[in-house]
Amino acid sequence: MTKHRIWDPLVRLFHWTLVAAFVANAFLTEDESKLHEAVGYVVVGLVAFRLVWGLIGPRHARFASLFPTPKAVFEQVSDIATGRRAVHLGHTPLGALMIFNLLATLAGIGATGYMMTTNAYWGTEWVEEMHEALVVWAEISIIAHVAAVIWESRRTGVNLPQAMVTGVKTVPEGARIVE
Repeated sequence: MTKHRIWDPLVRLFHWTLVAAFVANAFLTEDESKLHEAVGYVVVGLVAFRLVWGLIGPRHARFASLFPTPKAVFEQVSDIATGRRAVHLGHTPLGALMIFNLLATLAGIGATGYMMTTNAYWGTEWVEEMHEALVVWAEISIIAHVAAVIWESRRTGVNLPQAMVTGVKTVPEGARIVE
């Protein structure tokens, strides 16, 4: 087994704080409460932080290292389909697409949530419907994300949840590593 320090403390703190805030707002707070609104602002702040950190953070946090090419996506899908085991030190191409999906979805939830607090859009049905639809899409995406993390952990032999806690990916001997 080889160990690779990948996720910096701020990426990990962002990830787990975002998990807690999303769970709180989706399942624990009353939709129209001040607490729901405050936690929503925390989520928007976290997304804003991640956008900045994606520009100035360390290598594996930067968006420049995340943008997958169509070829890289195809290669990952091909690896999955054929049983080839390649370990990506950073995010996988499909994982990167999920990150962009979740960041955009959470920004949309934040924008529509804010709109519902303004005089211009308060009580506007399409804004509320869009907010709810985006929350449902986020929930579906999160389920897919968790399933993919479990799948990839088993398929590659790399404990991805542990890596997001410790910052270190432990790669099995003989695994093909993709930078």
